[in-house]
Amino acid sequence: MPTHYLSQSFAGKKVFITGHTGFKGSWLAFILHELGAEVMGFALPPATSVNHFDLLKLDEKIQHVTGDIRDAKLFSNTMQKFQPEFVFHLAAQALVRPSYDDPVSTFSTNVLGSVNLLEAVRQCKSVRSLVYITSDKCYENVEWIWGYRENDQLGGRDPYSASKAAAEIAFSSYARSFFDQRPTLGAASTRAGNVIGGGDWAVDRIIPDCIRAIEAGQPVCLRNPAATRPWQHVLEPLAGYLLLAARLYDEPKRWGGSWNFGPSTNEVRTVENVAEIIVSHIGKGSVEIVESQTQVHEARLLQLNCDKAHQLLGWYPRWHVDKTLEATALWYKAIMNGRNAEEITRSQIHEFFPEWK
Repeated sequence: MPTHYLSQSFAGKKVFITGHTGFKGSWLAFILHELGAEVMGFALPPATSVNHFDLLKLDEKIQHVTGDIRDAKLFSNTMQKFQPEFVFHLAAQALVRPSYDDPVSTFSTNVLGSVNLLEAVRQCKSVRSLVYITSDKCYENVEWIWGYRENDQLGGRDPYSASKAAAEIAFSSYARSFFDQRPTLGAASTRAGNVIGGGDWAVDRIIPDCIRAIEAGQPVCLRNPAATRPWQHVLEPLAGYLLLAARLYDEPKRWGGSWNFGPSTNEVRTVENVAEIIVSHIGKGSVEIVESQTQVHEARLLQLNCDKAHQLLGWYPRWHVDKTLEATALWYKAIMNGRNAEEITRSQIHEFFPEWK
């Protein structure tokens, strides 16, 4: 994936991002700004007091609109005024455990909010490329050992997973009912595994939980240490989204449908192993196993088959899991040592895309 192709694809183009104040969204907005795009973001304020969006000073680099994707009128009017050519949809309630506490908000954000996005794209004729991000948890997970393919059954036991499956069904309906009839619009949905990297401070995620415990001088407490995940650096799926968006713009009807972006199935690590590696790279802290105080169901195994992206799109992971964990830990360690977030973020982007320099 030559970076000059991405630069040619996005430089000077109008790009609309939902959820740009979140972890993945802030990385994506920063990359697109670096590529020379004119970026507008629409999202709620950052969810934590310390966050990647503020550390990067993105509100000074892009057009930043504070809003809720469930506000259909504000959302549609904002998109119509901007007239984007590219749209990336990342806004979501993105955590499993909080979805048990507030399932209504989870469904309204992830389903109705996503329908508002789809309807706004339908009404906005300037849009040429839509990348609609959901989750690997949209699959009906029976915890088998092989990866899910894009045509496997959708579903979800917990409200979060079910909401993402429903969002995929809504996308499929709009794609077949409306988008397929627009010859200049390419639209695709994407599903990525557990994404980690610097700049994530969300509650109830393993890396931010590790960092908060280390900074507080407390042990990292794990409730489900044996659970395995297909860990990948945030830049991996973002590279896939960007490449897919550019292809959709160039050949709208060739690249539609759904796409998985995940690491190799032999790159899994347990939650305990991840925590121990993070502590080791930071150089301080400890790991402690605790009994879970809640009885909510959490999947222990979920992997993706990414043959479609490998063989058709030419997307492959660049960093193995050990490099991913090292880069993640060193990002936080740099921030703890007073290094500028924009500097370390840009440095890791250039390391990931060596041809960028």
